[in-house]
Amino acid sequence: MKDYSKIMRSTNIYEIDAYLRDAHPDDPKRLILKPRLIKMLKEYIKNAHPADQRVKEFQEKIALLRKKPSTRITFDEMNDLIRQKQIAKFKEELLKKEGGTTYVTKTYGTASNPNVAAVNSATGLTASGMTADEEAEFAMLMNVNPTEHKNNTVKVLNSLFDNDPNSKESIVMIENKSDCNMIMRIEGVGNTKYRLAIPAHSDNTVVVTKGDYLFSSLVCGAQYASQKTVQKAVMVSLGEGKGK
Repeated sequence: MKDYSKIMRSTNIYEIDAYLRDAHPDDPKRLILKPRLIKMLKEYIKNAHPADQRVKEFQEKIALLRKKPSTRITFDEMNDLIRQKQIAKFKEELLKKEGGTTYVTKTYGTASNPNVAAVNSATGLTASGMTADEEAEFAMLMNVNPTEHKNNTVKVLNSLFDNDPNSKESIVMIENKSDCNMIMRIEGVGNTKYRLAIPAHSDNTVVVTKGDYLFSSLVCGAQYASQKTVQKAVMVSLGEGKGK
């Protein structure tokens, strides 16, 4: 048995991670230790060297912690993860001619679903499936001045036609198939962060520096988080439309 008697004073990422995986689901210490672990992981990533191998591992941990009580993976989840990696590998091989990668993620529940509306009321989400702060942030991101919009378009087009394998940048396209507006947050090492507003049933594109990133968003009230390595063009597709 591991000794967790001093866990509340711990500053060790792996020790706290292990405790959350071993602790009882109703353990009140989780309320303090889970947010602390996420904060520690973010701090490490922020100060890490771009080539640090643990960056990808820690981004994956954050993605799991945003969706689950801990990073513990069940046998069924492990099998599904292996299956998804195999599918992604086959898709990547099929897309080599286009030089890109596509990730398709299903999300369930929309603001038009009465059951989700009830959940939204209990969690402080608006009818659109976003928090009030996110709605204001979405409006701000969409209100881009013409010059900035033109510069971004030029940057995207230049990246599309840039066949230089040594290029330090790549395109990320987010496709929003859901009934709700969303903001995709793309967080890398240090202060490398991007925010992309994508209206319902639309898409948006951004040029990012190649590297490891944590993709996260709130889609119709459902939390989405996933670690991805961007080394070439990437497309992430979220949601499946009304009522799903």
